[in-house]
Amino acid sequence: MISAPGEGRVRRVATVLLLRHGRTAANAGGGLAGRSPIELDETGRAQAAALAPRLAGVPLVTAVTSPLPRCRQTVALAVPQAPVVVEERLIECGYGQWQGRPLAELAEDPLWPVVQQHPAAVTFPGPEGESMAAMSARAVAAVRHWDAQVTREHGPHAVWLACSHGDVIKAIVADALGLHLDLFQRLVIDPASVAAIRYTATRPFLLRLGDTGELRFDPPTPPASADRPGADAGAADASAGESDAPVGGGAGGGGFGRVEV
Repeated sequence: MISAPGEGRVRRVATVLLLRHGRTAANAGGGLAGRSPIELDETGRAQAAALAPRLAGVPLVTAVTSPLPRCRQTVALAVPQAPVVVEERLIECGYGQWQGRPLAELAEDPLWPVVQQHPAAVTFPGPEGESMAAMSARAVAAVRHWDAQVTREHGPHAVWLACSHGDVIKAIVADALGLHLDLFQRLVIDPASVAAIRYTATRPFLLRLGDTGELRFDPPTPPASADRPGADAGAADASAGESDAPVGGGAGGGGFGRVEV
């Protein structure tokens, strides 16, 4: 909460919950789904359903979602009581010719280290390729637009939800923290995890990050003997290198063991 300039009262604003979709077969197998119409796998459906009792007591005024099936399914299972609006600007990054390929294979691409270290300069190859800067700009604009609209229509105590994708949510959180996009790979957004942001007149506040309920940490599993294409699905997130971020968000645990509910 903050006192706005020229006002002698506390000014409250709406709060947004940023929800990443549940796990998909692409996440589990170490692939980059991109904008393909892949659906939640069995684990992903269970993750989304487990959110329902946690969010049941939250008086959500609306749920805004990426148009892709994995997000729409997550919202339907997690907050079945909430009115839902599709927001095209929350769609996954356009990975172009990277879409559908294994992360272990992409890690050999000359663009990979740029994605890891200087994402603000990256435009993905192919006619459907999007720059990460453009992805960040349209996602941040969408969240700020909806936050202002929710505050106007439902008041400053309102809570609303936005369901999107790993890299998209990382970009939104980085913006809220005042981080340059080149630093957003330091953030980890697991499947079905919740972040919470409250925007105010002078700064956003990050209230939650990566919230999955009860925390359980499993020690990291060593990668398969071949760190590249031979890695098994369980080591998918780590197969590109222990210091590399899984493009698209990965299967959870950030490559440093599993964090589960």
